[in-house]
This record gives sequence, structure tokens and C-alpha cells, in this order.
Amino acid sequence: LALAVTCLGSMDAAEAFPNAMPEAAKFSDRPKKRGPEPKDIGLSVRSLNMEGDLSDGPVLKGCKSSPNCFSTSGDPQFDVPSLITPWKPPATQSKEATVAQLLKTIESYPPGQQGVDGGGFKVVKSKEGYIYTQFESLKNGYIDDVEFAVAEDGSEVQVRSSSRLGYLDFLVNAKRLNWFADALRADGWAAGAITSKSHPDYFQQNAQY
Repeated sequence: LALAVTCLGSMDAAEAFPNAMPEAAKFSDRPKKRGPEPKDIGLSVRSLNMEGDLSDGPVLKGCKSSPNCFSTSGDPQFDVPSLITPWKPPATQSKEATVAQLLKTIESYPPGQQGVDGGGFKVVKSKEGYIYTQFESLKNGYIDDVEFAVAEDGSEVQVRSSSRLGYLDFLVNAKRLNWFADALRADGWAAGAITSKSHPDYFQQNAQY
């Protein structure tokens, strides 16, 4: 794949990702509000609720109560507003093929689609079925963290997309994940859409502003 996979160091305050929309140059004088890079992402055995119930195996991080995050991890009783179902590639597809397809789909992502991620994106890490990417907003350089984790048998993919800063996300995470889900469904995946019917609390809160 032509997509470079690199680790991010500190970036200049005015520097956008190389694949940002051309319009990003208009906002290069603005300080970037990237927020601190999370230290607890990736796959890990995690506590799923306040009672201390642990996940059956390594999972991605869940979401907090703010409506600016979606994850396949969490408590089915208390985390309904942010929970999504793991995505499933075609049944005969290997783990290696699934990872390659995810990377190819990420590579084809168009910054600025539906008015989000105009600052571009970058794959920070891709190793052993785990993919970590960062997406940047156009004007202020807000960074969202997006993760994919392919099961060892290749049967499903854990997903997480979360904003670092703020309480609301103005539907950014839903628009981003829906783009990926749409693209993968066209290739035979089972990947549910995030809608006002499936996640009414998220849409109602974000629609207030």
C-alpha cells in the first residue's frame, strides 16, 4: 500500500496533515487545539462497568458519558448511547486480507466529506491487526482518535472513534464511521450505520447546537 504508516512526533502548531484539504492553508495561522494524545488506547483487558466486570479478552477502550464517541466496547446496559456492534468482514476472508482492506479503505478516505476531517488524517500505527489513526478538523485542528482491531480469526473488527476535547462532536464521529461502514458494506461487510434511530440520545444532544 502506498499509505505511509508512521509514528507522530510533536507537530508544528501551524502544520496540518499532508492530505488536508487545500482550504486548510487559510487557517495555518491558528493555534492547533489537538489536545493530549491518549495514553490508554489500544487493546487491553478492561473493566466494563462500575461493578468491575472485566472483558473476556483484550478490547478497545469504551466511551465516557459525553456524546462524542462510539466504541464496540462497553456495558450493554449503561453504555447504549455510545455502543456499536463489531463490524464483520466476509466470512471467508483472512485476517491479513481484512487488515489490508481496512488500510486501503482508510487510504481512500476523502478529507472534508460531509464537512468533517478537512485537516486530513494519518495512520499512526498498524501492527498485528491493530490500526490507530488520527483525524483532524479543518479550522482549529481538533484531533479525533480512531482505532480498528481485527480478531485473531478475522471474524470481526472492533471499532472506536472518539473526540479528545469538548463535550459534543456535532455528529463528526458518526459521519466518519458511517463513511467507512458504507464503503465496507459495498465490499460485502456487515457494518451497521449510526442513525438517529440506533443512537437517538447522541443525535438529540448534538442537534441542540
